[in-house]
Amino acid sequence: QVQLVESGGGLVQPGGSLRLSCTASGIAFSSNAWGWYRQAPGKQRELVARFTSFGSTNYADSVKGRFTISRDNTKNTVYLQMDSLKPEDTAVYYCNANRASRGAIVPFLNWGQGTQVTVSS
Repeated sequence: QVQLVESGGGLVQPGGSLRLSCTASGIAFSSNAWGWYRQAPGKQRELVARFTSFGSTNYADSVKGRFTISRDNTKNTVYLQMDSLKPEDTAVYYCNANRASRGAIVPFLNWGQGTQVTVSS
């Protein structure tokens, strides 16, 4: 059974940094394209950063230049380094593996519990 465990969230002041981790088990980690999503209260879950199937990275415009996705295949872990955080980055952050479906990038695993990020002074 596939399990995703996110960690690293917390309360941080605007302008601060956090590094999120997501460890996957029960799946061939290195064979999949991983991404980070977030869901703010009252909003839909959105994709903020991902690896493509070719190993390159894509970012949502709202986080470009501030967030960096990385991975360690030896640890089955994907990371999200978040710098210059803003209050609008407040959300629960999740990871998932993605595949392309009818022109869209679609997560296909059951979601983990996520990790809460709160940016506030």
